[in-house]
Amino acid sequence: MTELPDRPQTPHARTDDHAEIRARLEAALSAHDRVHSLLEAVLSIGSDLDLTAVLRNLAEAAASLVDAKYAGLGVIAEDGHFGEFINVGLSEEEARCVPRFPQGTGLLAVPSTERRALRLNDLRNHASFRGFPEGHPVMSTFLGVPIQVRDEVFGNLYLAEKNDGGQFDENDEATVTALATAAGVAIENARLFEETRLRERWLAASTEITTRLLSGGAAGDVLGHLAQQAREMADADIAVVLLPEPRDHELIAEIADGPRAAEVVKTQLSIAETLCGDVYRNGEAMTIPDLRQVNCPMLSHHGFRPGMLVPFGTTAHTRGVLLLGKSGARAAPFDDATRRMLNAFAGQAAVALELAEARQDAERLVVLEDRDRIAKDLHDVVIQRLFASAMNLVSTLRLVNDTEAGERVRRTIDDLDGTIREIRSTVFALRQPTTEGVASLRGRILAAVENTAKTLGFHPGVRLDGPIDTSVSGKIGEQLLAVLNEGLSNVARHAHATEAHVLVSIDARVTLRITDNGVGATGHRPGSGLRNMAERAQALGGEFAVEPREVSGTVLRWCVPRGNPDDGTAAAH
Repeated sequence: MTELPDRPQTPHARTDDHAEIRARLEAALSAHDRVHSLLEAVLSIGSDLDLTAVLRNLAEAAASLVDAKYAGLGVIAEDGHFGEFINVGLSEEEARCVPRFPQGTGLLAVPSTERRALRLNDLRNHASFRGFPEGHPVMSTFLGVPIQVRDEVFGNLYLAEKNDGGQFDENDEATVTALATAAGVAIENARLFEETRLRERWLAASTEITTRLLSGGAAGDVLGHLAQQAREMADADIAVVLLPEPRDHELIAEIADGPRAAEVVKTQLSIAETLCGDVYRNGEAMTIPDLRQVNCPMLSHHGFRPGMLVPFGTTAHTRGVLLLGKSGARAAPFDDATRRMLNAFAGQAAVALELAEARQDAERLVVLEDRDRIAKDLHDVVIQRLFASAMNLVSTLRLVNDTEAGERVRRTIDDLDGTIREIRSTVFALRQPTTEGVASLRGRILAAVENTAKTLGFHPGVRLDGPIDTSVSGKIGEQLLAVLNEGLSNVARHAHATEAHVLVSIDARVTLRITDNGVGATGHRPGSGLRNMAERAQALGGEFAVEPREVSGTVLRWCVPRGNPDDGTAAAH
């Protein structure tokens, strides 16, 4: 029997060889997927020019690439701490438990100071474990990578707690490092775009404010526009212009712009005890991560957290403080570029305000010089000619034999005397310096008489003799106005008059005389109004009387000593 030849043996693959091949294929596919995901993340980050959006996209992309539960990105400020911190993965409840974001000290400062990645299986075992605020979630696994923009460390990117409970490995570190490196270009582009956009807005706003001021716009309106522009440029939720009160003890919120501006206006802050006061005194701008950490209840009590203080004016002469705030605990703090921009903006606006005020002072000086010239002309020319004419008429009166003609001459002389007194009163008014926003006693008398015209049904005549604004004390001025208002009110209620005249004359005494052509005071019982007027005169050592006129009507006469004007004129209302 022929033996068949042996058939070749088919090699049998070993199980461990299959497992190795499968592992290599999965690793290759995983690496391919990771590279693909990394490229997608880089493209998504670079597609946006808004810096805040770029940073948040970077943190979210990093967490997704390495399957991390938490991600954080800290932006390093000029002082070396974090000026801004973006977190990903914290729930709303967890975020509320954290009173402030990390400051970038201790363990969190290692990636930026050593310029290398830091990977830990348990961050709590690290020698520099600190820098986490109270209430922060407990974390163990950690990966930190510096973010560099050119040769500058912009910030740090942190990952913590993988979702599968594992550790961060070398591949995770390499992936996040590559992402942070690529993101540096996107961050630089977004930052340059943001600074360019802010600079354009700053130049436009500065030009508009300067134009408004130098074209005669009211300072209050211009400051309101400044607050609005500053709030919009800084992406803030409120802007407040704090100005010092006259004693320079407190800052008062004179102007505010924003949804809750009405709740803030007229709030006062102590200059000696607040950070706002420090900025007002030293003239240096500053950013505040959380307004609850400083004494600024006008904003912190309304839910505003990040803040910025900008002096309004030059270092040598600070006119006030511009206070900005953002609403909400998770709002990003103001960055250094915004602080520098607003500091320059407020300084330029303050210079424009100084120039506008100087121009207004020059215009006011021209007006005062014109008033003084007119007063001199009235006194030295017009009054003298009228006085000479009156004296000629007095001399001529002796030559007039006709009774009717003589009476006409006497009335003309009386009219000239009255005209001279009125012109002298006008001269006193022209030479009296006016205070912006404060009415003089003369003006308040005229306003009081004008206000009664509708009630009376006619306009009373007014005659003012003597230096009313310079010789009447504030106390007497107030009493005179009260008697004037009460006297005209009585004419309107009781006299049934068609004509009334008011005379205020100043010599050694202050005299108020109100006459009307009404039914007269006969049979009228004195009421509380007349008693009050009499008591006001007696309290000042003066006299008060109400008497019937010779023909018809009533004469009210209130007369008191002139007093000392040094206790404040009636204009100081």
